[in-house]
Amino acid sequence: MTFLDRFLQKWRIRKAMPYIPDQSVVLDIGCHEGELFQQLGSTLGYGVGIDPLLEKDVIHSKYELLKDLFPSERTENKIYHCITMLAVLEHIPHDDQIKTIYACFELLHKEGVIILTVPHKKVDTILSILRKLHLIKGMQLNEHYGFDALEIPRLFENGGFTFVVHKKFQLGLNNLFVFKK
Repeated sequence: MTFLDRFLQKWRIRKAMPYIPDQSVVLDIGCHEGELFQQLGSTLGYGVGIDPLLEKDVIHSKYELLKDLFPSERTENKIYHCITMLAVLEHIPHDDQIKTIYACFELLHKEGVIILTVPHKKVDTILSILRKLHLIKGMQLNEHYGFDALEIPRLFENGGFTFVVHKKFQLGLNNLFVFKK
């Protein structure tokens, strides 16, 4: 990842953090290297991260990172207070998005929240230019599938979730959504 990739990642994490209850058990889908858990620090109860791009499983005292796709049987042994998908949903094909949403609903505590960030569809053009200039590296633009963030409320409400908040950030080019079970 480049400096700009990390900067944007930290910005997404900072936007999500206020909605993560203190001392909660958190499932971070698309966890990368566990940066969310590291930034949560002592406010994290326990974390489980899952990401198919990890080199191998990693175990820490406050969290574990699993090299796997979601949904996975490896995440089913816990009830989570919070599930995060920061810059992840747009990389999942549409049919698998629905399966992912239902799996999240099943794993989430009865009063749990799901937090996600998704870019505006215009961001693909900007990211393509930044990648050509070698300013970003970690973006899999070919996986965005023409995703439109305006679909998010309908997708999650159809999956049983209740809408809580939608905020735009990064000059309106990114979206934060929070839903509760």
